[in-house]
Amino acid sequence: MLDDLQSEQTSAYPADQPGSKSKRSGCLGFFIDTIETILLALVLFLAINALSARVRVENVSMLPTLKPGEFLLVNRVAYKFGEPSIGDIIVFHAPGVSDMDYIKRVIGLPGDQVRISDGIVYVNNQPLYEPFIAEAPRYGGTWDVPLGEYFVLGDNRNNSSDSHMWGFVPREDIVGRALFIYWPLSEATILRSPGIVQAVH
Repeated sequence: MLDDLQSEQTSAYPADQPGSKSKRSGCLGFFIDTIETILLALVLFLAINALSARVRVENVSMLPTLKPGEFLLVNRVAYKFGEPSIGDIIVFHAPGVSDMDYIKRVIGLPGDQVRISDGIVYVNNQPLYEPFIAEAPRYGGTWDVPLGEYFVLGDNRNNSSDSHMWGFVPREDIVGRALFIYWPLSEATILRSPGIVQAVH
């Protein structure tokens, strides 16, 4: 009997200990996996946030191309390796307002002369073909774009606060280039600029 009891007691402990160790190990493994997942998600979030921005269109200045309430994905690094082109839709810091961004279309590059006359926009005396605007501008003027700065206009020409009112956009104030509309899904589209603004021949 004594031998039997000792045998039972001896065999009970090894069976119990591995089970407890396995349970503790499982909890620790789950905790480590959770931390790793959170850290990976954080790294990805920071990387995506560094490369891009999400912007909500707030007003009518870019109608009919962009509508209030639409959400855009903006490429923050688009101009780290290149320069804005005529026709690009860009996001930039609003002049004189540190916590507000504007979205407009690039019309004049550094060194260009922009002239608006009789509802037509000219760049270096070349008229631009702009089928995307809401209506022809009802204002006029001539602007010489300084080096390092850009002339921008809203597509809703007569309802837009832009370069024809307050001047040029410094290169360092540009946040990035708008890539596409991603919300609402019914309006999702890529915002293409090549070929949209081109001189009339």
